[in-house]
Amino acid sequence: MRAPNPLRRLRAGFSDADGRLFDAVAASPSRLLDVTMRPLSAAADHSLLWMGIAAAMSTGGRPVRRAAVRGLATLAVTSLVVNQGFKRIHPRERPRFHGVPAARVRRQPTSNSFPSGHAASAAAFAAGVALENRPAGVALAGLAAAVGLSRIATGAHYPADVLAGFAIGASIAAAGARLVPPVHEALAGVDAPASERIAPNPDGDGVLVVLNPASGDGTGARVAEELRESLPAAEILELEQDSDIAAVARDAAARARALGVAGGDGTVATVAAEALAAGLPLAVFPAGTFNHFAKDVGAETVADVVESVRRGRVARVDVVRLNGGTLLLNTASIGAYPEFVRLRSRYQRRRLARPVATARAVRRVLRRSAPVTVRIEGRPVTVSFFFLGNSLYGAPGFVPGRRHRLDDGLLDVRYLEDGHRYAAARLLLSWMSGRIENSRVYRELQAPSLTIEADEPFRVAHDGEAGELHTRAEFRIGYRQLRVFGTSVVE
Repeated sequence: MRAPNPLRRLRAGFSDADGRLFDAVAASPSRLLDVTMRPLSAAADHSLLWMGIAAAMSTGGRPVRRAAVRGLATLAVTSLVVNQGFKRIHPRERPRFHGVPAARVRRQPTSNSFPSGHAASAAAFAAGVALENRPAGVALAGLAAAVGLSRIATGAHYPADVLAGFAIGASIAAAGARLVPPVHEALAGVDAPASERIAPNPDGDGVLVVLNPASGDGTGARVAEELRESLPAAEILELEQDSDIAAVARDAAARARALGVAGGDGTVATVAAEALAAGLPLAVFPAGTFNHFAKDVGAETVADVVESVRRGRVARVDVVRLNGGTLLLNTASIGAYPEFVRLRSRYQRRRLARPVATARAVRRVLRRSAPVTVRIEGRPVTVSFFFLGNSLYGAPGFVPGRRHRLDDGLLDVRYLEDGHRYAAARLLLSWMSGRIENSRVYRELQAPSLTIEADEPFRVAHDGEAGELHTRAEFRIGYRQLRVFGTSVVE
């Protein structure tokens, strides 16, 4: 008598174990399974569950949007491979409903049982998301496992079908990572903040504050009143409409122990230059419209700065020098970037969501703006937008966020190249998908210095000011040169 084929015996053993495990799960008397498994299995039909999650993720930040796009792309490829490939290669009948509680039973699919398409799609989406955003992927892995369990509990698949589906989905996600590597956003290594303690100053003695009473639609006048109450010994120098801010600040610095400023970003930068030249600490009281620099050094309110002055808390932050002279604290730009910021702010005031406001502003500016041809570090390029920031502005991407530090020693440079076909559409698609750093339209770099040259003069706007024309603009970081009162940068 001929001995049984070992492979057939092994296969029969696996099939028997598979059937026993199916009976143990599908026929188990569990109220929890009765309530949850059928709705969950139905939600995953046609991948509707995963598409709904991806739609919700599309409203999140750039890494989350990018994860949603990869998850959906992996799911689409997996669905095609499973339904048009594996299900045709290895036909297998569906399990029978004997023993499955009626509360869980759904209409039996007519396709082959092996492998489970629901499980493959679940694993593909969760693994694809995890490649770009690990926390979101880990959260989805549990849901994917529950979907696989639901296919067994409702009698639609054997456990082997589900495990095979998981393996296929995860494998396709891994293969996709080799073809299109995920983006890893690394933070630059930065030394610990440099802070110091100076003599406490409870009433503001020796503090001279250059204040613009008209700034911030009258906020300056309110700040003056608050300062007179909080720091009664401080001297407040109110600017007139035609005042020479630099001259007023220079005279104040000659007789002050600390220099203060309350006004817009342009006024703050001018006074900061005089404080730096005199070696004095600077107190920035938020009195402008946006107060970018004040917020980023922890001066959210006048009370925050007053407390730092009283306790003598000072930190060192970076500044930027333009052509060795003009001091910048926040940003510089050429091309249409200032107009983009203005339009986006206007659309947001109309209660439009930030992504919608951004898209509308980009589309309008790209249609109307005139690009500028320059050489960036010797490389010829035509730019429609150019942004340069003092220190890193949040995560990479076309729309800078807020700075978490002002002492990393880097310029944050981002710009859009003109001359590409369908530039606006390509930009918006890459931005919405979270993969803008791979776009041929968008460029970014971080460096301690940058030089821009051109044959024709170009205007450099900076810190809210229109700026002057240049044919050569050299930007260089002054690493931790400015001493400033604040909270977030010194803790």
